[in-house]
Amino acid sequence: MMFLSNYSCGVQHMLILNEINSYEKTLDPEFCEMIVEKIDLFNNNCEPKIEILDCG
Repeated sequence: MMFLSNYSCGVQHMLILNEINSYEKTLDPEFCEMIVEKIDLFNNNCEPKIEILDCG
């Protein structure tokens, strides 16, 4: 996946932050796990790192 550019990192960052905001309203543990997987992938490919959610 070398096609990831800084632009896509920026877009992914915004999408993940939006999902985190949605999660904070629902506190759905399955949704949380899905977001954590996305954060892991993002942190492997992009900066700045996003803090991993605690799905409790």
